[in-house]
Parts: sequence; structure tokens; C-alpha cells
Amino acid sequence: MVLIDLFVTFMKIGFTSFGGMSMIPLITQEMLTHQWMTADDVSNIIAIAEMTPGPFGLNCATFAGMQVAGVMGGIMAVFGVLMPSYSLTLAAAACFARFKKSSVFEQILWVIRPVCVGLLLSVIISLIQTNYFDGTSVNFFKLGIGAVMLVLILKFKWSVPKVIGLSAVLGILCFGGYGLF
Repeated sequence: MVLIDLFVTFMKIGFTSFGGMSMIPLITQEMLTHQWMTADDVSNIIAIAEMTPGPFGLNCATFAGMQVAGVMGGIMAVFGVLMPSYSLTLAAAACFARFKKSSVFEQILWVIRPVCVGLLLSVIISLIQTNYFDGTSVNFFKLGIGAVMLVLILKFKWSVPKVIGLSAVLGILCFGGYGLF
């Protein structure tokens, strides 16, 4: 019964919060109301979840569920907190599958696609300004690294993780701590 309660509790938390720190009051209230934890336990769970890599809500659900009912408790709490995202994604996929041949849906996408392209271009322009310009002048060394990485991806079909790794090494060698350039 406690496993079902964990699932329902974290599903409620997932549906009624917006993730991150907004979950803390709900988690605290639910843990104390069900008498699964003391206030100190909840504080510890929140501190651990905040320090651990990954989404805060998933970390809290995992640690709280494991504290209450072991590994299965952690699994049920995680499934519960993921249920809102899963439900909404499933609903969106069902709507897309059902209406993708609809003329109204095609008209909506006709408007949304250029907006998405515009947003992506805006991000690209912003990143170019941030990464390749030092004040008002172009940093040709940084621009050269970017151009080499683009060639490695497009012409030589390098994987993105390899390119990111090489970029990181070049960045550390050339700009990190040693100020070589």
C-alpha cells in the first residue's frame, strides 16, 4: 500500500508544481502529513537532491521513495513524479497523430515552423556574439576553432561528443588559466 501511496503522492507533486524549488513545500507537506519523514529528514533529502546531478524533482523522488520503502519506493516515486510529463507528451503525440492530416493543423504548423526557425537563429546569433567577439572586435582564433569544429562535424562526420571534447581541450589549453592567447 505504501508503494501506491508514494506513486500517487509524487504524481500529485508532479502535477501541482512547476519543478525545481517549487516542489519543496509540497514534498515537505506530503512527507510530514504521511508521517514518512521528520522535518530533519526532509531537509536532508532536499540537500542531497540539490547536490546530486540531475533534475531536482527526480532526485527528491528517488531519495524520498528509497527512504520510505527502499528501492521499490524510489522507483514508484520516480514513476509518480514523471507521470505528468509522460501524460502530456503522450497526449501531444496522440493529438499530433490524429490531426497531422488536418488542414487546420497544417496551417498552425505553417506558422509555428518559421517561428521556431527564427528562435533558433536568434540563439545562434546571440551565441556568435558571445563567443566570437571580444567587445567590438572579432576574435579570429575563437572563430577558427569554431570553423574547424564545423568542418569536423559536416565533412568528416565527427560525433558531437568528440567535437565538444576537442573544443573543451582547446579552450582549456588556449584560454583557461594559462592565458596562452
